[in-house]
Amino acid sequence: MQKLDDKIALVTGGSRGIGKSIALELAKLGAKVAINYHGSKDKAEAVADEIRGLGTEALVLQADVGDADSARNLVKQVIDQWGRVDVLVNNAGITRDTTFKKMTDEAWHEVINTNLNSVFYVTSAALPSMLENKFGRIINISSFVGQAGNFGQTNYAASKGAVIAFTKSLAKEVARNNITVNAVAPGFTATEMVAAIPEKVQEKILSTVPQNRFGEPEEVARGVAYLASDGDYITGQQLNINGGVYM
Repeated sequence: MQKLDDKIALVTGGSRGIGKSIALELAKLGAKVAINYHGSKDKAEAVADEIRGLGTEALVLQADVGDADSARNLVKQVIDQWGRVDVLVNNAGITRDTTFKKMTDEAWHEVINTNLNSVFYVTSAALPSMLENKFGRIINISSFVGQAGNFGQTNYAASKGAVIAFTKSLAKEVARNNITVNAVAPGFTATEMVAAIPEKVQEKILSTVPQNRFGEPEEVARGVAYLASDGDYITGQQLNINGGVYM
């Protein structure tokens, strides 16, 4: 892949799981990486130390990206420090799983705010910098659940499906400015969230995956890095990294 030397990247939810792997993969290609976290400061600092060990710069920034003011201030801090944002990865996400008949307003709004509204808040703050510099790579982390649906995840599916629609529409608007907008839709991936699932449930999940294994965060991260570094003529697309669970 082409290098990302001198490029400025911001990864929301970059302290662990898929976000951590994305931050490290972009750093390996030479990007300076701003790592956003909500509550995991120690983990975010550990990722930053790894990035610095790769020979590039890292910035650790706390923000609740589901809050408009906090999200936009996050982007402002990156621009104040490094002058611009070149690569934006909207990765922050949560689940509040329950069947729809038991779903509370709080469980709905928490997921929509963190998974969908954050994409609007952060992107709207970063886009002027990209337009000014006539360069931008926006990569939104969706999920196969936003494509196929999943039992007990109506709120999550709605948020991730909307991220895909957001991606396609914004891609049309900014393509002429050398800004690409794409979505990456992982399948079941070996993160802390999946590790917490009971073993019998994990076995049932694996039976639905043609490759009969969970994805690795690094596999998702390499897809994101490709779109950021080599995806110059790819925009408005969904990159499905899911072991065949949704085709």
